[in-house]
Amino acid sequence: MLELWNDLLWPLLWQVILILALTVGVLLYVAYAVYADRKIWAAVQLRRGPNVVGPFGLFQLFADFGKNLIKEVIVPAGVNKGIFFIAPMLTFVLAVVGWAVIPVADGMVVADLNVGILYIFAISSMGVYGIIMAGWASNSKYPFLGGMRAAAQMVSYEVSIGLVIVTVLMCVGSLNLTEIVYAQAEGVWFFIPLFPMFVVYFISLLAETNRPPFDLPESESELVAGYQVEYSSTPYLLFMIGEYINIVLLCSLCTVLFFGGWLPPLDIAPLNWIPGLVWFVLKTSFFFFLVSMVKAMVPRYRYDQLMRLGWKVFLPLSLLWVAITGGVLIAFDLLPDPVAVSAATGAGL
Repeated sequence: MLELWNDLLWPLLWQVILILALTVGVLLYVAYAVYADRKIWAAVQLRRGPNVVGPFGLFQLFADFGKNLIKEVIVPAGVNKGIFFIAPMLTFVLAVVGWAVIPVADGMVVADLNVGILYIFAISSMGVYGIIMAGWASNSKYPFLGGMRAAAQMVSYEVSIGLVIVTVLMCVGSLNLTEIVYAQAEGVWFFIPLFPMFVVYFISLLAETNRPPFDLPESESELVAGYQVEYSSTPYLLFMIGEYINIVLLCSLCTVLFFGGWLPPLDIAPLNWIPGLVWFVLKTSFFFFLVSMVKAMVPRYRYDQLMRLGWKVFLPLSLLWVAITGGVLIAFDLLPDPVAVSAATGAGL
């Protein structure tokens, strides 16, 4: 019985605890990320933002959540009901499961996959299906146009993000996200040698998550609210939560790829006394702050400008930087040894 507990039941129970802790933590973080987003936007416009419900308006998001839960779910005539309701659930679930491979601290990851980057690629690529399904199932021209825009936009900028990540993988020699963090412990954080790719990644992050100035799939001046026009109550809430979870996920991935994950800026006291989880949250919050500032300050692009930026600027630049990175690694004999990387990870650097 003791062997059964040690070999099967306890590892399974620990995995369930990790999953629940990560899910609850992400949802709570997202709730206050939305609050911060509204406060930052208000501060830029010299407004107060949420300030009534609870001290400093801290409970405003929970009030909005309760309001959306108890509102009537309105289903327009002529919609495909099955796909209409599957779309928001798919968007929410895919956003949550993407967190399974993100190492939030040393040893704190639900699934430390050797192909963690490919897992993120697969999940993010499937995320567009929720938006396309919502646009098509709504049986209305504005949602349909929003869905088509979202499909073209997300595919266009996934290419750039993919090439950016390739440059990081060339420097590490592994697809494992934990090993990418360990590789930065031995030298500089990758945003220094790969700074142009960091800029491309951050701008592509905005386009990939339909954030301003690239929120063309839901631009209110043209499409009312785009792919989510016909949604209300809980289905609408699932779209919004899924969108913000995706934003925070890509901000955390930026932290892992370019800013050392849970590592402190310098491995000296008192910086290394602070838990790695705190550093990870602080770095992710900083990138979310930048995303919010861009929303408040940068005017919306036209759709042709958006496509031109993705295909005529970012794609050639990313391809060029992949070639430059490979050339530098070969010329200066800096190619990583995958065996050494795996051994370093096993040693727990």
